[in-house]
Amino acid sequence: MAHMTLTAPPAGGVRTPWEHLPVHVRGAVANVLGAPVIDAATQRGGFSPGVAARIRLADGRRAFVKAVSAEANPDSPDMHRTEARNAAALPETIAAPRLLGTYDDGTWVALVYEDIVGHQPHVPWREDEFHRVLDAVNDLAHALSPSPVEAPTVAQRHAEAFRGWEQLIAAGDTHSVDPWARRRLPELAELAAPWADFAAGDTLAHGDLRADNMLLTDDDRVVFVDWPHASLAAPWFDLLVMLPCVRAQGGPDPDEVFTSHPLGRDADPRGVTSVLAALAGFFVQQARRPAPPGLPTVRAFQYAQGVAALEWLRKRLRKSRRKQR
Repeated sequence: MAHMTLTAPPAGGVRTPWEHLPVHVRGAVANVLGAPVIDAATQRGGFSPGVAARIRLADGRRAFVKAVSAEANPDSPDMHRTEARNAAALPETIAAPRLLGTYDDGTWVALVYEDIVGHQPHVPWREDEFHRVLDAVNDLAHALSPSPVEAPTVAQRHAEAFRGWEQLIAAGDTHSVDPWARRRLPELAELAAPWADFAAGDTLAHGDLRADNMLLTDDDRVVFVDWPHASLAAPWFDLLVMLPCVRAQGGPDPDEVFTSHPLGRDADPRGVTSVLAALAGFFVQQARRPAPPGLPTVRAFQYAQGVAALEWLRKRLRKSRRKQR
């Protein structure tokens, strides 16, 4: 597998140790599980701030806990609430951890999941693990088509976020934008404008597939975690959103992967380019914003994804122009 340089920093939110959780929250988790917690190990990786810990109970069982308050990040409690609703609604046959229970006192939100024994894909990506994930993404899309749960459409979820090029034009400040993109802002905005029509569908998309949102198990499963961004979309939407991140983490050429993958090869090429343009605009615009509380590396991560998405977009536009000649 041909690799590019790894450009994305490690995904990392500011973790709160289990021991620093308020006593009443730790007690509530124990009540959800019906046994005292005797040991906890903070887990690294991923962009959610707050607590992310594997815990061991007095009766020998294990679980995984995510907990956050608005103090860590003002948006995170609502994201945890959305994730809880999505996780609770997913059928047990889906490759996702089972939600065992929740706690929400209006300030602290805690989610308690079954503990999945596995590891995140290695970064830079390894060929065997990458192909395993590609197969699992295909299986996930088929298992979630049509969506077995209610969710917002992809247009509803990303209506504002995917207007990145328009927002850059309106702001008039493009000093840090890639020169190729800066010269083509109106063209890119026009290209991205109909993205929602092309991305529409009845598949439940995870919406944020990255190496740190996957666990590879010893029995060859791929388990997809963290579901706050789920939406109804085209079956190929998850694959498209994932590939710039894969590229930024040392993976292969995204266009070659997408066009040869079962989910991507039959997709409308014009639609794929439009959605990719919107995604690239999102990453470029987001990377220029100040880092949100508790997420110090997220902007550099989005910048690397934006570079990879623009590289992919340029390649698709060059191929399209050659075909038109």
